[in-house]
Amino acid sequence: MSRYAAIRVRRPEGLSTRMPMRLLASLAFAWLALLAGAPAVAQDMSREQMKGLDEQVQEIKADVLAIAAELSQLEERLLFPSNTQVAVFVALETGESYRLDAVELQVNGRPVAHHIYSYKELEALQKGGVQRIYTGNVPTGDHDLLVSVSGKLSSGRDFSRTENFRFTKGVEPKLVGLTLGNPDAGAVGISLGDW
Repeated sequence: MSRYAAIRVRRPEGLSTRMPMRLLASLAFAWLALLAGAPAVAQDMSREQMKGLDEQVQEIKADVLAIAAELSQLEERLLFPSNTQVAVFVALETGESYRLDAVELQVNGRPVAHHIYSYKELEALQKGGVQRIYTGNVPTGDHDLLVSVSGKLSSGRDFSRTENFRFTKGVEPKLVGLTLGNPDAGAVGISLGDW
């Protein structure tokens, strides 16, 4: 006999060669069934993950908007501290129907604001609205405010009016209201008041 003699494995009686094949086929079938169901499970997990991510994104958006609002308020407080802040507002007297085209402001001889009015802005002013035209910093004390107004009367004639006012700024924030009144003989009356 050769060194490498054939070894005969004795199979127990009653065990057929088909049994391992059936076992192998069953395992393969179970494996395929598991793989076939995996996309559905993965899809459900993916939907849940997407839903969770969407909720997180919405929370982050809300946080970002809240932070932006806080930063805007902080920026205004830093740029316009209350002890130097002055704000100028424009309003029309009730019942005025002339067309306001533009308002220009100068504080202490320095131009600080110029606004040209759209139809919607003019309509809002005529309905009692108020516009903040300027916010800035001035030291405490007396200051000059030059107001120039231009527009068109209901008769179609152009008008322009410039008036000089003096206001005193204290330690508190100063709110100045300009009320544009009745055009009289081609001119508009401008009055200054504290708000």
